Amino acid sequence: MRPVGSRSLLSLRVEKGYGSWGREYSPEYWPQEVGLDKFIKVDKPEFAGRDAYIKLREKAPREKLVMLEIEANGADAVGGEPVFTLAGQAAGRITSGTYGHYVGKSLGLAMVKTDCLVAASEFDVAVLGQPHRAKLLERPPFDPKGLRLRG
Repeated sequence: MRPVGSRSLLSLRVEKGYGSWGREYSPEYWPQEVGLDKFIKVDKPEFAGRDAYIKLREKAPREKLVMLEIEANGADAVGGEPVFTLAGQAAGRITSGTYGHYVGKSLGLAMVKTDCLVAASEFDVAVLGQPHRAKLLERPPFDPKGLRLRG
């Protein structure tokens, strides 16, 4: 083992599409908004929050956690940058952003309003106050099937 920088870990985490507590995962978001609903087994007889989740699971997500590939010119998103539709409507915000060194792309995890996701696969992200085109990715760019984890 040896020390690794936090920015390196951030880059690896975002390339893989992994969220982080306090950024992508928090009590603010519903499990179905951040992709954690697949881990909740309501057929278990009892667990903390079961009744609350059963009431909540039928509601449509307000936002969704998505991966964006950003056309950055010298600066990458870091988190907190606003995301807009191409028509200029506020669509969401970057929760974690970085340059993905393995894939050679500027990436961002973002919470985007579900109604904006229905009609759009491209957005503008305001990096340092300037719009940068961003493409919605269906899967993380690095090891989307998780084969390296199982190898």
